[in-house]
Amino acid sequence: MTENLPPCPECSSAYTYEMGVLLICPECGHEWSPAGAEPAEGAGEDGVIRDSVGNVLADGDTVTVVKSLKVKGHPTGIKAGTKVRNIRLVQGVAGHDIDCKIEGFGAMQLKSSVVRKA
Repeated sequence: MTENLPPCPECSSAYTYEMGVLLICPECGHEWSPAGAEPAEGAGEDGVIRDSVGNVLADGDTVTVVKSLKVKGHPTGIKAGTKVRNIRLVQGVAGHDIDCKIEGFGAMQLKSSVVRKA
């Protein structure tokens, strides 16, 4: 392992690893984008919400889920590549800043760090 990954911003663990476009801490489960020190869950200093690769999101955009997500109470979860249409940006709980309706799952909130603008 020759690459130097930054420590976890939540618990300062040195055991972070890369999965797709995100860095993950195995000790506390925190996920973040390695593209700089972004403030809490995708909201920039100017209040703009950005996706996992840094594109600015707006109400009504269509986004694609970049990694498979587990959904409590659903056996399969949301697969990577699922398109989500007509998102709405909100100030959600625990960094969930996208309010949307996913076909087959219903209404839910997502983190902007797990989607990419389509």
